[in-house]
Amino acid sequence: MSDANRSIADEVEAAMAAGSAGKCTETVQRVTALFMASVGSYSEEQIDLFGNVFERLVNTIELRAMADIGARIALAELSTQLAPVPQAPASVIRRLARHEDITVAGPVLTESPRLSNEDLIEIAKARGEQHLIAIAGRWWLQEIVTDTLLVQRFPSVSRRLLSNPGARVSAAGFAVILNQAMSDPELAVATGIRADLPAELRVQLLRSATEAVKKRLLLQAPPYLFEEMRSAISAASAGVDRELSRERDFVAARMLISQLNRDGRLDEAALLGFARQRRYAETVVALAELSQSSVEVVRPLMQSLRSDGILVPCKVAGLAWETVSAILDCRYSSGVAADEERSKLRRQFAELATDKADRLLRLWMVRSVAPAPKRAD
Repeated sequence: MSDANRSIADEVEAAMAAGSAGKCTETVQRVTALFMASVGSYSEEQIDLFGNVFERLVNTIELRAMADIGARIALAELSTQLAPVPQAPASVIRRLARHEDITVAGPVLTESPRLSNEDLIEIAKARGEQHLIAIAGRWWLQEIVTDTLLVQRFPSVSRRLLSNPGARVSAAGFAVILNQAMSDPELAVATGIRADLPAELRVQLLRSATEAVKKRLLLQAPPYLFEEMRSAISAASAGVDRELSRERDFVAARMLISQLNRDGRLDEAALLGFARQRRYAETVVALAELSQSSVEVVRPLMQSLRSDGILVPCKVAGLAWETVSAILDCRYSSGVAADEERSKLRRQFAELATDKADRLLRLWMVRSVAPAPKRAD
């Protein structure tokens, strides 16, 4: 061991023995400077030794001195300096990344190449919004990580991912973002101009988008997406027209369901059969009848980008999850729910109280028949 290294080792021991905030922070700075001075020439053994020293110092600071603002600043500076270094001790990087203080964790979460997908997923599940935003800003993210980030459903995280060209988003991840975009025009625009948004999801987004959002999408679309965007808007408009033209299909469906009801053959088994056969109109009318509501209430819930609304008439009708799952698959606009989304919906359905669902459904029925407000002359 060189005299310089021996001196640092002695200083580390003294700092830990003293346990004072000032001494610990000063020592962290000196060890960091020594490490960074020759980081490219260290062997793996030497890096491990530095890692042990850093961990002991960090542990001492966390146990004795984290109430001191200087100590927190020292750890934040350590994180900032080690974050972009490929040779940084992995154990220290993982320790800093899991820190509850975002000023300490943020730099390594955003930059450090020493963090694995498993590290990022574990941290995303354990920490809050600010830590997730930091992870979402990494220069490269695989779908397994972005799916975990999006499960938490923070719009701020979705925005950060969409602005990050190095973040890969799965179809299931985009489905989560589309649900958020329904009430967030900024997010809708940011989603629509993503080059990797699947074409069918782009059409789905545009079907519920306002005219203002559609115009902004065309204005902000990059040249290579402009024609696809314009075609998607046309396809979305055509889809709306087709949905309107299906109104005549409900006449036959109403007659069939009415006859089944009179014959005493309208029950959950009949509804399950319609849903499994993807007989959309019959499914809507049968669910409306069994929940004692109306097509005017059930049909918009079936067409909504959100899947949780349709759980309400299903709960009032007393349906089993098997039938509810088939109804979810029968929906036109959203299609088959992803596994994670379906699991969440199943939990929501189990937790939804029947009396609460009944109150909601009655309220929606009142609203569906309420007269439109008169316009002032």
